[in-house]
Amino acid sequence: MEKFIYKQSAGITALSASITDFTYKRHSHQEYAMGVTLRGIQHFTMDGSLQLSHQNGVMLFNPEQAHDGMAHDRTGLDYVMLYIDPPLLLEAMEKKEVMRFAAPIVYDQTLKQRIIALSNAILSEKEEALCSELLVLLTDGLAETNLSTSYKADNGMLRAAKHMIHDNLETVLRLEEICGELGLSKFQFIRFFKMHTGISPYQYFLNCKIERAKRLIEKNRDIYSAVAECGFVDLAHLNKHFKSVYGTTAFEYMTHLG
Repeated sequence: MEKFIYKQSAGITALSASITDFTYKRHSHQEYAMGVTLRGIQHFTMDGSLQLSHQNGVMLFNPEQAHDGMAHDRTGLDYVMLYIDPPLLLEAMEKKEVMRFAAPIVYDQTLKQRIIALSNAILSEKEEALCSELLVLLTDGLAETNLSTSYKADNGMLRAAKHMIHDNLETVLRLEEICGELGLSKFQFIRFFKMHTGISPYQYFLNCKIERAKRLIEKNRDIYSAVAECGFVDLAHLNKHFKSVYGTTAFEYMTHLG
């Protein structure tokens, strides 16, 4: 049976998931994501290679790092995840420069325990002060295990393309306009974007629309305004794409948050 429960506290989103047949569509998040495989094997592809997180594996995803995800076999999969905005994580780590996780999966007992402790506190709706303290412990664990490396920023052309996409999420994706600004043909741009991000321009555009809808739902607790502001045809259209990334409909996600 598929189950996805989301909760938020101290600026962090926690997910408790159990899946058997569900498959995440290839997508990326604006946040850092880190989690633990509790049962089964998490099967995902990232940066062109297959990754398998076995029980007790700690999964680490960088912002905008494209990936999919599923249970490796019919026995299913249980796991928890934390989603943390880059400014919050860097503030908690007392870092100014953007950081990147060097490895997608590690087996570290201390890090595993701290991720589980923070996710459990958020999911059981403990006080925000406790969740913030547990975040500090987690980030101390990240620093101690030396899992992060300096990050090379996007090149100027890619950065400009992303800005143009973000500035027009309420409309349809107009590749010709972006390509005209960048001096590339449509097909050159598609290949360039996918080579640098691991995801096509349209997938990135759709992911950004879904991400914006999620943040509007969190802020306003109104799914219909998210539909309108993000340019989805209707609620069914939003729900279809929302579920492919988050495993649950937009309404169910809003309900979980309380």
